[in-house]
Amino acid sequence: MPGSDQLFDEWPERYDRWFATPIGSLVREYESRLILDLLGSPPGKTILDAGCGTGVFTNDLLSAGFEVVGLDISLSMVLRAREKVREDRFQPVLGDMSALPFLDASFDRTVSITALEFIRDARGAVAELFRVTKEGGVVVLATLNSLSPWAVRRTEQARNGHPLFTRTVFRSPSELLSLGPGEGIARTAIHFLKEESPERAIETELAGRMKGSETGAFVAVRWIKL
Repeated sequence: MPGSDQLFDEWPERYDRWFATPIGSLVREYESRLILDLLGSPPGKTILDAGCGTGVFTNDLLSAGFEVVGLDISLSMVLRAREKVREDRFQPVLGDMSALPFLDASFDRTVSITALEFIRDARGAVAELFRVTKEGGVVVLATLNSLSPWAVRRTEQARNGHPLFTRTVFRSPSELLSLGPGEGIARTAIHFLKEESPERAIETELAGRMKGSETGAFVAVRWIKL
């Protein structure tokens, strides 16, 4: 079994290809909207993207006005992100979000998108995000929702020995909120299935949002550091 730093080394191109498909592009759009909405428009603009992967959301963060430090434990992911994002306001860093290589209160905002599932000490990793966030700053965390059909399918793939999902832990909105100190808020997105057409997916997403469903595949939570 490869270590956590090697788990994603063979996935950068496959990861980017998925988000380039019609349904993958729609997933990325809805996920990005939710993340940016939860991050808000802070008085400060420095943000840590912990577990940045290939930089899928980096350009959205840059367009929102942030200066982005993108950290990932996989060297191949970091190199791919640097290759894709040729922008002075983006700094890629190789590192582990369980032991962030930054001083206390270094960032106005911290965000981690679909990385916590692969970390053994999830509570410790969340504590690290809070540690490097300034007082009054925002911490946003997003993962695959255990209440969603997407998670059910990946759990079944894990039982069949899938090399990526055998090491994942999926959480519900309430379970994700329980990892942080104090009260936070949770929202979900991606109420459609991977097999739906983009046209049908848009309708399904709107219906799920209007219903306030907690079973969207993408769950994001936000805390303000007191």
